Amino acid sequence: MLTDNAIQILKARYLLRDAKGMVRESPDQFFRRVAKFIASAEEVDRGPWETQFYKIMASLEFLPNSPTLMNAGLPNGQLSACFVLPIEDSLAGIFTTLRNAALIHQSGGGTGYNFSKIRPKDDPVSSSGGKSSGPIAFMKIYDAATEYVKQGGKRRGANMGILNVDHPDILEFITSKTDGNSLQNFNISVGITDDFMHAVKNQENWKLINPRTGKAQKTVKAAHIWNSIVHEAWKMGDPGLIFLDAINKNNPNPKQGSIQSTNPCGEVPLLDFESCNLGSLNLTKVLIKDGGKVKINWSRLETGIQIAMRFLDNVITVNHYFIPQIKNISTANRKVGLGVMGWAESLLFLGIPYASEEAVNLAAQLMEFIKIKTYESSKALAQERGVFLSWEESSYAPNKPMRNATCNSIAPTGTISVIANTSYSIEPLYALAYKRVGVLEDQTQTEINPIFMEKMQQFGLWNQKIKAEVLQSGSIQHIPSIPTEIKKLFETSLEIPWEYHLLHQRAFQKHTDNAVSKTINLPEGITIKEISEIYQKAWEYELKGITIYRDNSKTRQVLQKCNFNNAAEC
Repeated sequence: MLTDNAIQILKARYLLRDAKGMVRESPDQFFRRVAKFIASAEEVDRGPWETQFYKIMASLEFLPNSPTLMNAGLPNGQLSACFVLPIEDSLAGIFTTLRNAALIHQSGGGTGYNFSKIRPKDDPVSSSGGKSSGPIAFMKIYDAATEYVKQGGKRRGANMGILNVDHPDILEFITSKTDGNSLQNFNISVGITDDFMHAVKNQENWKLINPRTGKAQKTVKAAHIWNSIVHEAWKMGDPGLIFLDAINKNNPNPKQGSIQSTNPCGEVPLLDFESCNLGSLNLTKVLIKDGGKVKINWSRLETGIQIAMRFLDNVITVNHYFIPQIKNISTANRKVGLGVMGWAESLLFLGIPYASEEAVNLAAQLMEFIKIKTYESSKALAQERGVFLSWEESSYAPNKPMRNATCNSIAPTGTISVIANTSYSIEPLYALAYKRVGVLEDQTQTEINPIFMEKMQQFGLWNQKIKAEVLQSGSIQHIPSIPTEIKKLFETSLEIPWEYHLLHQRAFQKHTDNAVSKTINLPEGITIKEISEIYQKAWEYELKGITIYRDNSKTRQVLQKCNFNNAAEC
């Protein structure tokens, strides 16, 4: 059953329109269109697979990434969510990549880049006798172009910009968004190495290397760079960190090169020109009541994984690739990323507080199961269809046949979570009642969590007074009449200690072959010292990346916990 919010988003972004701009398909026709096109990859049993794909989407048990939903069945439909493009140290290379990025954004995809090959600002340019503008200047050009090329004609493009921590312009990069106006279409992250982290820990000097010459241009205190990073992250939420050594330690195709970038939200580390196709299982749909107690239906989850993995592999086959290099490497490696959404709401059904060891342990158990079953599905697909083309030079050879170089990824599941009417990805609830601003340009969607209301009614605690309190604050922690154990179960994102945010990310990352997109949402009063501790702990946990956001550190934020009766406060 689709909610009003889901139908609003489907009409705005996903349902096909006629020449006059009028919606010309129903949500049911929409799911059937996608299922039919993805099933066209099947050489036998096409009809039964089309039915399976339709059922798993229409039941909201699984949804693929937005470009697949938007473009499946359209002429030259581009279905991938995420791409990484190379940035070379030449004007021709920089603007060729900009052209390719514009085409990707127009088709609904997002792009990641590492700008570290570009020579630093004021470095000599021998061909013109002038001086280099530096990587940040070119990032601003990319940002301006993105502003005017909407993704799939539906939303503004998304970018990840990375600069390695040994680049001479790293301090300028760290503060490149500090004015609150620059690089609005970029997430930015510093490419961090283990050597740098050891240098910070040991209070050592750090050499900044000119990429043009390969020689040290200057030396600074590693701690100076680190302090700048954590201060800006506290101030603006940017930059995040990308841990390059952790990423490349798990690179399944090391002979193709090292991975230097990720997609815009960090959940998919990719080689140059690689794309990835993502999908997410709705965990709330695989819960059953057994003897009055809610449990995970592991058998149903396994069946969903098998269908979803086949769906995602088919996407690679029927996808339209408008850049030859992207087609070559994407079809050679066949990377997919199956993840989850609805984790927080599943914990509510199970009666397990997010900030508990029980929740963290279940997260690890769940994701280990998903990884095992996705690998089994990929192996079965390999036996049916053949291994991915570059398999022989991958880390799987010679004894582990696989159809896909990667199988898992924890994406943020922004709009597909709204369609599925469940909580985002593995995030805790942001609030029990909140406004969602900016998902549909400047439209506002309001939401009171339905599971919260259902549970409160079961406990006999739901009344108009408590409803008014929740609408006012988005929380129940300040209400004396509610028992402590109920308050614990319904702690929201800003009320959960950051330690548990990180423990959940670590539990999922341990069994995810790509990466985990998670925002460590923090209360406004968090200190810079605590941000430093969070970033340090993320490296110690061997995460592949880390992003934090301190509440109200930006003038505009997508999720806002505020009074429903006073929209001006938002």
